[in-house]
This record gives sequence, C-alpha cells and structure tokens, in this order.
Amino acid sequence: MTGKTAPPATEPAPATPKKEPVPTPKEEPAPAPAAEELPAPEHPPATEQPTAPADKRAPVPTAEVTPASEEGPPAPPAEPQAPAPEPKPEKPKAEPPSSPLSLAVEEVSENSVTLTWKAPEQTGNSGLDGYVVEICKDGSTDWTAANKEPFLSTRYTIQDLSSGDKIHVRVKAVSASGASVPATLEQPVLIREILQLPRIRMPRHLRQTYVRHVGDAVNMMIPFQGKPQPEVIWTKGNQPLDTSRINIRNTQKDTIFYIREAQRSDSGKYELTVRINGAEDKATLDIRVIEPPGPPQNLKLVDVWGFNVALEWTPPVDNGNSEIKGYVVQKSDKKSGKWFTALERCARTSCTISDLIIGNTYSFRVFAENACGLSEKAAVTSAVAHIKKTKTAYQPEKIPQRDMMEPPKFTQPLTDRTTTRGYSTHLFCCVRGFPQPKIIWMKNQMEIREDPKYIAMIEQGVCSLEIRKPSPFDGGIYTCKAVNPLGEASVDCKLDVKVPQ
Repeated sequence: MTGKTAPPATEPAPATPKKEPVPTPKEEPAPAPAAEELPAPEHPPATEQPTAPADKRAPVPTAEVTPASEEGPPAPPAEPQAPAPEPKPEKPKAEPPSSPLSLAVEEVSENSVTLTWKAPEQTGNSGLDGYVVEICKDGSTDWTAANKEPFLSTRYTIQDLSSGDKIHVRVKAVSASGASVPATLEQPVLIREILQLPRIRMPRHLRQTYVRHVGDAVNMMIPFQGKPQPEVIWTKGNQPLDTSRINIRNTQKDTIFYIREAQRSDSGKYELTVRINGAEDKATLDIRVIEPPGPPQNLKLVDVWGFNVALEWTPPVDNGNSEIKGYVVQKSDKKSGKWFTALERCARTSCTISDLIIGNTYSFRVFAENACGLSEKAAVTSAVAHIKKTKTAYQPEKIPQRDMMEPPKFTQPLTDRTTTRGYSTHLFCCVRGFPQPKIIWMKNQMEIREDPKYIAMIEQGVCSLEIRKPSPFDGGIYTCKAVNPLGEASVDCKLDVKVPQ
C-alpha cells in the first residue's frame, strides 16, 4: 500500500502551503480519521514506520510527524473539510440560458417561413443577448444561421427559401455565458404556398342596414381571408363604384370602404366580391343615408267645440329616406305667443286637443319625426281657434222633500248583566226616531229621577246608564223607555249584584 500511495504523497506537498489559513486546533481532536482518509501527507514518515514497531516506541513516529507539520501543515488541509469549500467559487460562474419555449410555425409561403416562440424560463445572470435561428435541409446535418446577429424578437421570418424544400429549424437563446440547448421543430417544414379559399368575415353590425346621416363620414373595414392574395371587387347595382366619391383601400387581410361626406344618393346595396382563381365569396352591404323629413301637408282645423279642437293633416312628401315615426303637435295662444307641445309621437294624421282655456285664441302647428329627428319646418294652421265664453245660469238642484218622522225604535236592546258589589257597571242600548225621543230609565217599574247613584246619558242614539258602586239592593229589573210624539218603545234587562264571599 505504501508503494501505491507514495506518488500522491509528493503531490499534496505543494498544495499544503496554500491551505495554511485553515486553523489546526479545530482539526486535532480527530487524528485517526485524518490518517485513514488522507494517507498522502503521512507517506513520507511511512517509510520509517517499520522501525517504529520494531522498537515498539510510540514517541518515535510522533517525533517524525511533527517536522512534517513544521514544513507546512499538510494534515489539517488534507482533512475532508478542506475539499468542501472548493466548489463554492464555481457557483458564481454564469450559466447559459435555458431553451426557448413553444417553438411553432406561424405561416409558410412559397419562399419563406415565419416562426414564433416564447422566451426561455431562465436567462442567466448576464441577461439575454438575443436569439439565433438555424436551418438545415432535410437529409443533411449542416446547420446554418439564418440571422447574422442575435435579435430579441420572438418572431422571425426566414426569407429566400426554395419552394419544395424541406427544412429543419431550431432556435437558440444566446447570452454572454453561452448559447442554450436549441429548441427544434419536431417535423421538417415543407416550403410551399398554403392555399386558402376566399372568405369574407362581415362584422355583425354590418349584417344589418348601416344607417348614417347626411354629411357624416362612412368608414367601414371588412376583413377577409384567402391565399394567395385574393382579388377584391366592389360594385353597386352591378356597376363599378364612383371613385370620385368613394375611396376603396385593400390590404392583404381587409378592405376599407370610405366616403368623406355621405349624401342621399350614396344609399343602396353594395356588393363585395373576394376572388382567387375562380373561387369567390360574396357579401352585400346595405347603406342608408337619412336626413330630417319634410313638413306635413294640408294641415286643417276641422272643428272647435267647448274646450276642444280637432286637427287633420297628411304625411310629408319627403320622409328623409326613413320611416316616419310620428308627429309632434304644438299650440300657441294669442296672448303669450309662445309655442307649447300638446302631443308627442302622434302616430295618426289626426288628433284632438283638449283642455283649452276659455276666451283664448289658439294657433296650431305639426312637425314630422323620423329616425334622424324632427322636420326643420312645420305645417301651421291657416285658421285660428277661438274658445268662446258660454253663458250659463246656475240652477239649483231640486231635492224632493222626504218625511223623516219616525216613532221610537230600539235597534240594540238591553242585555242582562251580573256585577259585584262596590264595582260600577253600565247598561247600554240604541234607539232611533224623529223627532228625537225622550229617554226615561226605570227600576222595577219605578222611574229613576235625580239620584246621584245613577248617571244617564244619550249620544248619537246610544243610551247608557251608569250605576255607581252598586249594592245587593240595586239589583232588579231595569227598563229604558223612549217616547216622542209618534209613539213610544221600551226595553228591559235584569241586573244581579253579587256579594263576594
């Protein structure tokens, strides 16, 4: 073992002076593992070990080890703790960025291919300098860079390719610390024109009638698709458009229809055709340019009666290229001269104006209304309506005389009651009659006169008798009699007064 370990013993010797700053006292408590794990620093004295066991002297090897520590403490740095700090200075080394993500083909033409991808998850401490796109023909292993300098965009178009070729594509992320592992497309890309049938993608708001006011600008963008570049044709009534009024601008993906100031004559249906080698798609665009309508015609004051006026008229000659929604009727009295709206959105061509003021003279006018608004002018009545004052004489209503005389009649009789001695009680009944009857209260057929123990009252035909703190002596039959010139009536009841036990 000594022969095998001797060569490395000479190598760590120069390494030991570099590791002198390691403190020796902390490593002395473990001399045995140090000798087993790193025999290299102890090999020089190992040649003298056979003399040590022959003499059986323990101090001899210890004396020989001490000069080795004087030459440069090799044992402490050779312990397992010494190599641990060696990888630490390697951590700050910059690592290359990770691979770009989601590499995909966006578009392919007969001589180019457009790629897209996402930035890598890790760009390293030095940051990202850009990307390098490399291509390789199918069947070859020679990769060539498509861009001369790195760029930071995640989209790139490779130009000047040959139609019909199959190429492999990969993208590397580049930084100051190096290039990443390339992101490669799984399948080769065939360079050829991808045909796509023409199709017009009409916006939803243009699928219905497109309404604008006179003088407004008309600006519409209609997208379409198709490959190769389709031919775009606009017509109106199977005739080419008037380029002096209508501007058409076409791009690879849409067409723009523009009129600076719309006129009524611009209304109509326009046909859009997108064509590629005989294949085509068509769409119709309906444009309506509107303006306020003209005034109603033939406004007449038909009749005036009481507080009311009847009017009639006919629809306007020009509806402003829009349906008439209704009419607005206004009135003006001669005294103030101001116009006030009497009816709004009148759907018919006749109306009745009510609640006019007596003695006033009124004029009337009517406006027509469409989607653009009210007509600029109104139809005014040629005649005026004068609300006359009518002479009326007050005639009081004749009310027939009615005989209200009636003999007394009890509508609610007395009811028997039971009470306790010392607690006041009331007796009630109701009576009617005209003239108002006289009420007489009796006890056991004896009239109750002015006795403070009894309080008799009548109000609105309700008769009441209060018996204050009755005693057993106050019990008996009580009678209420009503008398007037036409007759009399009476009701009675029994009152019991109990003595508490």
